[in-house]
Amino acid sequence: MRVIIVGGNAGGASAAARLRRLDEKAEIVVYEKGDYISFANCGLPYHIGNVITDRSQLLVQTPASMKERFNIDFLTGHEVTSIDRQAHTVTVKELATGTEMTDRYDKLVLSPGGSPLRPPIPGIDSEGIYSLWTIPDMDRIIQAVHAGARKAVVVGGGFIGVEVAENLREQKVDVALVEMLPQVLAFLDPDIAAYAHQELQMHGVDLHLGDGVKSFAKNVDGTLMVTLTSGTQLAADMVILAIGVRPNTQIAEHAGLTIGTSHGVLVDEHLRTSDPDIYAIGDVIEVEHFVTKSKALIPLAGPANRQARIAANNIAGRDDIYKGTQGTSIVKVFDLAAGATGASAALLTKMGIPFRSITIHPGSHAGYYPGSTPVHIKLLYSPEGKLFGAQAAGYDGVDKRIDVLATAMRLGATVDDLTDLELAYAPPYGSAKDPVNMAGFVAQNDLENLAPVVTPDHLTEELAKGAVLLDVREPEETSCGIIPGALTIPLPELRNRIGELPTGAKIILTYCKVGLRGYVAQRILVQNGFQVANLTGGYTSWEASVTHGIEEQPTRLEREADDQQTCTSGPCATKTELLAPRAPASAKTVEIDACGLQCPGPLLKLKEALATTGPGDMIKVTASDPGFYADVAAFAQAQGLEVVDRQRGKLVTATLRKPAQAAATAGVVVVPGKADDHATIIVFSNDLDKVIAAFIIANGAQAMGKKISMFFTFWGLNVLRKDENVRIKKTFIERMFGMMMPRGATHLILSKMHMMGMGTGMILGLMKKYNVTPVEAMMRSVLDGGGTFIACTMSMNLMGIHREELIDGIEEGGVATMLGDADQGHINFFI
Repeated sequence: MRVIIVGGNAGGASAAARLRRLDEKAEIVVYEKGDYISFANCGLPYHIGNVITDRSQLLVQTPASMKERFNIDFLTGHEVTSIDRQAHTVTVKELATGTEMTDRYDKLVLSPGGSPLRPPIPGIDSEGIYSLWTIPDMDRIIQAVHAGARKAVVVGGGFIGVEVAENLREQKVDVALVEMLPQVLAFLDPDIAAYAHQELQMHGVDLHLGDGVKSFAKNVDGTLMVTLTSGTQLAADMVILAIGVRPNTQIAEHAGLTIGTSHGVLVDEHLRTSDPDIYAIGDVIEVEHFVTKSKALIPLAGPANRQARIAANNIAGRDDIYKGTQGTSIVKVFDLAAGATGASAALLTKMGIPFRSITIHPGSHAGYYPGSTPVHIKLLYSPEGKLFGAQAAGYDGVDKRIDVLATAMRLGATVDDLTDLELAYAPPYGSAKDPVNMAGFVAQNDLENLAPVVTPDHLTEELAKGAVLLDVREPEETSCGIIPGALTIPLPELRNRIGELPTGAKIILTYCKVGLRGYVAQRILVQNGFQVANLTGGYTSWEASVTHGIEEQPTRLEREADDQQTCTSGPCATKTELLAPRAPASAKTVEIDACGLQCPGPLLKLKEALATTGPGDMIKVTASDPGFYADVAAFAQAQGLEVVDRQRGKLVTATLRKPAQAAATAGVVVVPGKADDHATIIVFSNDLDKVIAAFIIANGAQAMGKKISMFFTFWGLNVLRKDENVRIKKTFIERMFGMMMPRGATHLILSKMHMMGMGTGMILGLMKKYNVTPVEAMMRSVLDGGGTFIACTMSMNLMGIHREELIDGIEEGGVATMLGDADQGHINFFI
């Protein structure tokens, strides 16, 4: 038997080796178009970052080694250009010489893989634009970095794009990552991808999500200009295209083999094509999704190698079938790992498959053992409890949880089965109740209606139906951020304050930081006659679903901190010294280890330390909860502490200093730059008369030396909209909202006596007559004077207003941002 294999990398090389182990007599020939066989293409980004230092380590096998060990002929630089199915021959072209020859086969295996997409974007063929798919591709990128490339634009936020972005940053290259979707890593749902966004931004990657490339252009100095569809322009020394992959089906199509609905080669369960003597494996084929049973392209190395083994088994006469692809995968995002198996919520929704989901944030191992960090786990399952999918992100333990869940799914497990799994436990490695068990417990409680959950993406819908939202966290936590509209009763006080809850509420939605205390509150209330659902994943999941992990860099807090820390001479230094004297010589530093504690643990530890420290003392705290990075800044503002240092990575560290002297009034702390010099104005209305009043007050307060923060929420957001129509993808409801609301300050009308435009026109005319500054000019005056305009992110989501529609100079924030600003001064207006 003579077997020809087209393609000598993962699938082709594995099929050849397996076939040889089964049949010593078979003639096996492998034709590979490129110069290398069986190379570690998944390792290419890590050689760019010099993580894999030795290039030769990427060359797993060579033609010589395969000939020596397996007696298989690998011919590199040879392209199979056509198949004659009747004659059982292939035409092969030797690329170096152009010589063509014909070779005969009894069985043929197609494993040509895929090719990176290069859409017809103007300028895409410019010098300095690369893809990463082969060893030579990698060499060219490394050469560009060594030649001095310091700015790169990576187009595409999938596996390759994210890995390339990371490894270019490892080489000190500035990286902007552009992704047309509103998130990176599309195999994840947005609430889990949010943690990847945080990690990318934390390591200096400039994210441009929901934006595509319009054109590439070469500048006169040889650099590149990348213009995005939003109009944003990015300068670059190099561009890496990681847009996606298309299967190399050309020779299969020309041979008349059937192509599937997803444009891959159609195969049966034995991996035979429509020709029984031709098999196909790897990136070129269309597979059946293990969960949805739909046809899909899922180009992953693991499935390709399994398919190679199965095809070889069948060729050798050993009946074997391929049972579908789960899409189990994991990716390194700097220090973070993100993985998934099975179907995502987006895929299940698209396929019309009913499902439920829960999210938990347990520690990677026992909290009392050093180094425990949160693992964010999302579990998706049928209304009957069958596992549909799982996703996870975190700094430790993600891989083993995804592997356990993938195995459970493959064996047909249910939610109930997860609660029965007996998994390895010792404090350094896990918990007595492993996160996988915990996911099963929470999902089981949901299905049994013992503790039903509501997901963050359905929260607005439930509130619109009359649900009441109850926050059971501690005051130290709610001061750092709260879901708008929530009642607040700390869990320890709930039993004694049940009477404060509205008895006529259709349903009460409890939440805490991660879900556990919300569950305890839920059980208390249910047994007191209330109908209750718990917000799965708590405030952590809600925040991830609303912000998608995107931060404006740097934040206002960091800019202000930088201003205070870098001002070492002149008037500002004098003011700082007067208001916050230097720490006395007796000042001490207290160190707190809050690792392994879930919120509010780190905040409570910090609060305890405040009670034992004196003026000028420093508190250095280390926590493993990523959310503590934002919480500690808000806590410091609320408590009047100076943020000396704040860092985040796998762990969050912060150093805070108590003011060196207290104010004369008992209980009041004077903090540098924050004594009576702030004014906060909340703009809720888009009525012209009220907006005029808001900006007259703002300009007046600014003239008196006040620092102005204006928080725009609900209808007030319309004041910040651009006058012109901004082309952006919106849902039907968002478009309808946009049409019904005024676009910008020049389109506002009076709250009363508008009189079909006459009243508004009269007011505008009188303003001009009496030299009253127009609204848009007053707005610019506030911004130019150092004022801050903050758009409420929750209101933006509810009203379908996107960041691109707002005028320049706007920051985004939530109620915690507004309350933090309000706490800095004694003048607060609601208009």
